Formats: sequence, C-alpha cells, structure tokens
Amino acid sequence: MSAIHIRAAEFSDLMTPQGIRAGADSGEPMVSATSRSFESGSVGVWESEPGGWPVIDRPNTEVCVITSGAGVVTDTVTGESYQLSAGDVLVLPKSWTGRWDVSETLRKVFVTF
Repeated sequence: MSAIHIRAAEFSDLMTPQGIRAGADSGEPMVSATSRSFESGSVGVWESEPGGWPVIDRPNTEVCVITSGAGVVTDTVTGESYQLSAGDVLVLPKSWTGRWDVSETLRKVFVTF
C-alpha cells in the first residue's frame, strides 16, 4: 500500500455534495465529502449542515478529528453524550449504535477501517 495524501488546500475543491444525510430525522443536514479508499478502509473529509440522525450498528471503526463546527454524539448503550468542537478526536468502534446531532456545520477528517 502506498501513502495517501490529501492537500488541505484541496479539501473544498474535492468535496462532492451528497444530498441530505440518509436517515436524517431532524433538520435537513446536507452532506458533502471526499475520500480515498485503501486496502482495509478509507480516509477523507466529511461535512454536514445542522440536523440529526441515528447510527445503528456501524459496519466499521471510524477515527475522526473535528476541524470545524459543533455537535453532539450520543452513545445509545451508555447514554453518554459527547460535545464536539474543533480539535476534538472521536473514535466510533465497529457495531457502535448512537446518534449524531449537528448544531453548527461540522467538518471532520476521518479514517475508517
């Protein structure tokens, strides 16, 4: 496998609108993203406008760094809520179930595996 490099200056140019987040049950969270796949996962940049949606039984593990915006992620099993803002790191393990609620357009850099 070779290195994967996405220049920060290219993020906005590479972002592809993907419409309203699937499963959204609050607001109309328009999502944009860019990603590169590799042998066992993907890496990319993802952005969502305000809104909320459940996540049921994640198919993979995600590690992300919030680069801008704000929101809350709530873990269904533990009931814990995590306030997200720029600079925060979040790890969502495979099979995780919970909820995203974005209050201010949120951008993250992510790796899934």
